[in-house]
Amino acid sequence: MAVIITYQRSPTLITVSALYLHLITLHEVSPPGLPMAKTLIDEVRSGSIPDEIVIVAKEEGVDPRKLAKLVAEGRAIVPRNVRRTGKVRPIGIGEGLRTKVNVNIGTSGTVIDVEMEKAKARIAVEYGSDTIMDLSTGGDLDEIRRVLMEVSQPLPFGTVPTYQAWIEGVRKYGGLSMPSDWFLKIVERHLRDGVDFMTIHAAITKDLAKRVVKSSRVAPIVSRGGAMLAAWMLENDEENPYLKHWDYLLELFAEYDAVISLGDALRPGALADAHDEFQIAELVNNARLARQAIARGVQVMIEGPGHMPLDKVVVDVKLMKSLSGGVPYYVLGPLVTDAALGYDHIAAAIGAAIAAAAGADLICYLTPAEHLSLPTPEDVKEGLIASKIAAHAGDIVKLGPRAARKDVEISISRAKLDWEKQIAYAPDPEKARRMYERFRQQIASCTMCGQYCVFLVLEKYLRERGELSVDDVLKRFASCSGLP
Repeated sequence: MAVIITYQRSPTLITVSALYLHLITLHEVSPPGLPMAKTLIDEVRSGSIPDEIVIVAKEEGVDPRKLAKLVAEGRAIVPRNVRRTGKVRPIGIGEGLRTKVNVNIGTSGTVIDVEMEKAKARIAVEYGSDTIMDLSTGGDLDEIRRVLMEVSQPLPFGTVPTYQAWIEGVRKYGGLSMPSDWFLKIVERHLRDGVDFMTIHAAITKDLAKRVVKSSRVAPIVSRGGAMLAAWMLENDEENPYLKHWDYLLELFAEYDAVISLGDALRPGALADAHDEFQIAELVNNARLARQAIARGVQVMIEGPGHMPLDKVVVDVKLMKSLSGGVPYYVLGPLVTDAALGYDHIAAAIGAAIAAAAGADLICYLTPAEHLSLPTPEDVKEGLIASKIAAHAGDIVKLGPRAARKDVEISISRAKLDWEKQIAYAPDPEKARRMYERFRQQIASCTMCGQYCVFLVLEKYLRERGELSVDDVLKRFASCSGLP
């Protein structure tokens, strides 16, 4: 007996036994007789309000029905993998929600210290990262991924499977001759482990790869995964494996209900390359792929730049949102200067604040070690805090009163010289207390102004002022949010 199936958009005649062998070797299918589980998008489209939506809506202070509508339309996501149900804290990324921050950790090909990476994961959890990605390229990648995923709980966990596909593929095949479906096998390995979201560089085509390496770009490709795929395409004269097998990739992500993070292989790595033909061409491709994923019930976000002058950041966010129909935007920085070596976390935070205010949804942190070294745990902490401040600054503009409560609380406490409450609100309370106490003297103010503190100078005259309420002050912030 033979059957006709459609795979990779071309009809193929195969035997039933061959089909079975193909399925069990390339894809772990659901047991016979059991229906495929619905994705989160499928659930909300059917009219139900899943627990994850209720939890996120309560956390964000929004209407669950409106949030469900945004998820159904692909304008918001809740990263998850059915393999880790109950182990991951639901968070929302997208329109009308608080801007989230991601921390990258992982070994390199030259520095393999799993204990240090575990320490970074713990710092990310402690200091309020919303998601974590493992970018490991050295050591036992399967084992490292599983260990870091465990330490990172309850945060959603992401990876870039292209790294492992390249590294192990070169070793297995003795070069770049690995077949295109090898990349999908590595993707499924990550999905089986419970990875919640993955960077998939599907939008860099063979044609773009050929043209960009011959271009006048300052830095033709600065994405590591993008460079690996470009080299594979150029060496084998084949199309991007993720693009070639895109329909099957959607089936995989739908089965595990994980999120595709469409990578920006051609993001600008220098200010002079921002918004050139290659970045825009890839963005157009990503927008098209994102719409296809959403139509198939797969949650998706799009990754963005990169290095970009200040005046192009808002335009970049608006362009991406317009092309994609409002898909969540995951931005690296953007770095607004190329000349901040050793302080790139500050350059990135400046760009991130502008991007967040303009509508970016997830900020990928940078550390002081960017462009210099594998970061230390302390670098991770500094980079995370800088990015969280940037995200919050953007949210004050984007969400108004919903984001500004903490600022109002600390402002009122500052005017009262209430140091305990101010320190409690600090991004790093221990560091704030050390600074406050390092020249400690018996005075109500800090040691910068000392006895000449404005609130001490005016204390007699301020006593007649009425007490300010947090809610009254919050009314001064105008909200631009689409979700009340």
